[in-house]
Amino acid sequence: MRYILLLALVMLAPAPTQAPRAPADKPLEIYFIDVEGGQATLFVTPAGQSMLIDTGFPGNGDRDLNRILATMKQAGALRLDYLLVTHYHLDHVGNAAALAAKVPVGTFVDHGETVEPNSKELLAPYDAARKSGKHLLVKPDDKVPIGGMDVTVVSAGGAHLRKALNGVDSENTLCGTFRPKETDPSENAQSVGTVIAFGRFRMLDLGDLTWNKEHDLVCPDNLIGPVDLYLTTHHGVAQSNAPVIVNAVQPRVAIMNNGAKKGGSAEAWQTVHDSPRLQDFWQLHYAVDAGKDHNAAEQFIANLDESTAHNIKVTAQRDGSFTVTNDRNGLTKAYKAVTSSQLAVAGCRVAVMSSRLP
Repeated sequence: MRYILLLALVMLAPAPTQAPRAPADKPLEIYFIDVEGGQATLFVTPAGQSMLIDTGFPGNGDRDLNRILATMKQAGALRLDYLLVTHYHLDHVGNAAALAAKVPVGTFVDHGETVEPNSKELLAPYDAARKSGKHLLVKPDDKVPIGGMDVTVVSAGGAHLRKALNGVDSENTLCGTFRPKETDPSENAQSVGTVIAFGRFRMLDLGDLTWNKEHDLVCPDNLIGPVDLYLTTHHGVAQSNAPVIVNAVQPRVAIMNNGAKKGGSAEAWQTVHDSPRLQDFWQLHYAVDAGKDHNAAEQFIANLDESTAHNIKVTAQRDGSFTVTNDRNGLTKAYKAVTSSQLAVAGCRVAVMSSRLP
């Protein structure tokens, strides 16, 4: 009798708590939100966790804040497990505090103190929000420990990765063509840059990292390796997107988070457009000053003027395949997974990196 009672108690006892496991076939969703030439990129993982990189401009009747909240609702994200601020310019950190007052934020991620002391007063709301919650100060080679995807920091606080990412080991023969620009003392050069991996899918986001700092990531050796998706750095301006890095990472698809009259320079657009593996170039806005010859085809542009606020959505699979969807016209284009042999043909020696999935 006692044996039967003991067995019953064991069967009724709660199972040990485990981290939620995502279905093997569930994708990673990425939303590139229109914040008129700032940055706000939302990631929702198969494990049900979310990360927002940057928060757009403050003010303007809470324009960007409301767009972020609307996209979170669209994505089914009720909280932000991680809010990553690449650097402390208002088009990136502008709504961090206001957002934290609207939705729960698990952890604030950034590079530490600003190098622009005159902006400390403007940063006071973010500083207060950060101090009220968890704070993760990152440096190159750190991980953002989000469930369901692998996030590796490759630049932060003016420092950069010193060793190649797993499986990446290649000399960059383009380094001899590089011509440095003046040293950038601003927050842009402090940007937190990340490689986001989901199985065999890889994306590069360097915030507003500038020309000379981009060089350090791929010269003399390419420490990044090829990527499937490249978010054009610094909204597609010519102070960034150096040919030496764009041609080293060889994106298959690029997305430019420009505004109608912010970012999207003709020079940077041409550099990305001419990169060796590029299949398509998508834009959040038609770049007015660049002219027709330096804009993507209309079907790949989310907003043709400033009267709308459409986003671009990427849905990535673990095998490296993904789709890109234009919210304005519903266009969805699929990109097949790339094999190791295809990478070799492209002149890239890279081993497949696997995400540390729960």
